Amino acid sequence: MRRRIPPQDPMVRQLAAMARPSVTRRSLLAGAGMGAVAAGLSACAPPLPPFGTPTASGTATGAVAAAPSPALPTDKSATEKTVAWANWTAYLDYDEEKKNYPTLEAFIKETGIKASYTEDIDDNDSYVSKIRPQLQASPRQDINRDIFTLTDWMANRVIRDGLVQPLDLIRMPHVSNLRESLMDVSFDPGRQYSLTWQSGFAGIGYDRSKVGRDLKSLSDLWAPDLRGKVTVLSEMRDTLGLIMQQQGVDISGAFTKDQIANGMAEVTKRIADGNIRRVKGNAYMEDLKSGNAIAGIVWSGDLFILRAETGNENWQFVIPDSGGTLWSDNMMIPITSTHRRNAMALMDYYYRPEVAAEVAAYVNYVCPVMGAQEILAKEDPELAESPFIFPSEQWIKDHKIQGFRALNAQEDAEYSAMWAKVVGN
Repeated sequence: MRRRIPPQDPMVRQLAAMARPSVTRRSLLAGAGMGAVAAGLSACAPPLPPFGTPTASGTATGAVAAAPSPALPTDKSATEKTVAWANWTAYLDYDEEKKNYPTLEAFIKETGIKASYTEDIDDNDSYVSKIRPQLQASPRQDINRDIFTLTDWMANRVIRDGLVQPLDLIRMPHVSNLRESLMDVSFDPGRQYSLTWQSGFAGIGYDRSKVGRDLKSLSDLWAPDLRGKVTVLSEMRDTLGLIMQQQGVDISGAFTKDQIANGMAEVTKRIADGNIRRVKGNAYMEDLKSGNAIAGIVWSGDLFILRAETGNENWQFVIPDSGGTLWSDNMMIPITSTHRRNAMALMDYYYRPEVAAEVAAYVNYVCPVMGAQEILAKEDPELAESPFIFPSEQWIKDHKIQGFRALNAQEDAEYSAMWAKVVGN
C-alpha cells in the first residue's frame, strides 16, 4: 500500500495537462542528449559561476579544489550486515497498514542487510550542527548513521570539510541511471562523494477552503486576514530565495550582499508584524496539519503528501508568479561510518528505475533516475506526466524557477550568520 496521489486527483490531472503540450515523453527521457528533464534538473544544483569566479568552496572555477582525503575507518560491512540511514520526513514510500517502508523491506529481503531508517533531519543547519562535533572530534565519534541526506549547499560544506567518505562507483552499477545534468554538479564534480536522492520546488502552499481564495504571489501571504497563520521555511535559500525573486533579483546570478540584506529585511518585517507565525524546518508540516497555519512557503512534495494523508483536496501548491526555487537533496556516507559498502549497496539499489518509480509515486518529488518515468507511466500515466515529478525544460522556464547560486565560503558564513539572527537562532 503506497501512500501517493491517486490518479483521479484533480491536481494531478491539471499538472499533467500543463506538462503535455511542452514536450514529448521521448524528449523527456533523452538523457545523453540533454533532454528536457535533464536540462530542467540542471537548475537543482548550484550553477557554476563564470570561469575564474569563486565557487562555494572558495576557489576559482578554473581550479576546483579537491575535497580533503581523511583516513577512512575500517569497513565492517562483510561481518556486520547493517546500514543506518538518516533522512527527512515523508521522504520514502511508507505502508500505513504494515508500518514499514516497502522498498526498504525489499532491499533487506534481497541483500540480507538490515537497514534502519530514521527521520532525523528537520533542517540542514540544525542537523549538521548537532553531528559536526562528533565528525570532527579527535578521535572521531561514531554518529551511528551510515547515510545522511543533505541539500546541495550543505553537501558542499561537508564535502569541503572532509566529513564524508568517497564513493566507489565501480561497485554501484545502477548509478549510471543518474540524469546526465546531475553528474557534474559544482560542489561534487563526477559525483565522487554524493548522489541525488530527490529534487523539489519551494513555493506557496495553502488550504483554499480556509483561505477562501487563490494565492498567486508572495504578497498574497501578507494579507491581513492571514496574519499569524503563515509559516515559512527555515531553509534560507528557499524562503529568502522566493522573496528575493519577488524583489526582482536573479538568485542564480551574481546578486549582492545588499540584495541579500533587502530580502532578509522583508522577512524581519513580516515576523515583527505578526504575518509570519513560525519559521520552521520540516516540522512546519505539523502546523499545517493542526490548522495553526493555513498557508506558507513550503516544499512541493510535502503538500501532495499532506493532501493524501488528510484526504483534504483543498491543499494547493503553486509556484509564485515571481518564480520558484529548485533544489536537490543528496545521499552521502559520513566519515565515521563503518558500513561503507552496505551504504553504497543501498544507495545503488535506489537507482534502479523500478525502485525509483515506486518512491516517486509516493513522495511526488522530482525523480533523478532515468527510466523511472517509463515504468511509472505503465501503472499511472497521468502521474508520470506531472511536472512536479518529471519537469520539462519549458515548464521550468515558464514558471521562472531558479536554483540559488553557490556561495563562496566567506559569503556562506556571513549570510548564514545574518539569517540566523533574522529567524532567531
